[in-house]
Amino acid sequence: MHCPFCGAVDTKVIDSRLVSDGNNVRRRRECITCEERFTTYESAELVMPRIIKQDGIREPFNEDKLMAGLTKALEKRPVNIEKVEAAITRIKANLRASGEREIQSRDVGEQVMKELRDLDEVAFVRFASVYRSFKDLDEFRQEIDRLSQDNSK
Repeated sequence: MHCPFCGAVDTKVIDSRLVSDGNNVRRRRECITCEERFTTYESAELVMPRIIKQDGIREPFNEDKLMAGLTKALEKRPVNIEKVEAAITRIKANLRASGEREIQSRDVGEQVMKELRDLDEVAFVRFASVYRSFKDLDEFRQEIDRLSQDNSK
């Protein structure tokens, strides 16, 4: 680590401790050359896979898009924001755990639908109707019937 005061290359760690629920490490450092002290923070860089859209375009994972999709489906529904954030955390963890560098957008959509099914059935049907591009009322009805059957088990 370069010293921010004199630019020297050699610094030594004086103290290290975990911060932010153990997700970051705070290190107190001292420059060997000028003896100034400073603090650095270290965290793991968790790389999300790139998303392959249906038209073949690849783009970086965008958590804002994920949140927007869930929020739109859950609009005016009685679902706690903490539950939505927990669902997003689970989706991101599943994407990271896949170990893939790229993942189909369809796979992300299926994970979103699974989370919405658990959060709110109306939001699930809203999202599914757009995501699966229902052509007519029969397709819509079939999805609702499937949801009803799953809940009766």
